[in-house]
Amino acid sequence: MRRKVNDMKKPTKADKKVAKVMGEYKRGTLHAGVNPKGPAKAPLAKSRKQAIAIALSEAGKSKKK
Repeated sequence: MRRKVNDMKKPTKADKKVAKVMGEYKRGTLHAGVNPKGPAKAPLAKSRKQAIAIALSEAGKSKKK
């Protein structure tokens, strides 16, 4: 069964945030720290798992319900 264009799910703010953070990881500019814009920059995210955890945390999706 083919899906129509109208049936497609619209991306939420959280989805866009996750995509933005994962793009930063792919470019190698994702910092794994509290304040990457501070005077002493935080270290870069080392692994994909770490990047996913940061993305979910920033999007507010990592909390258990």
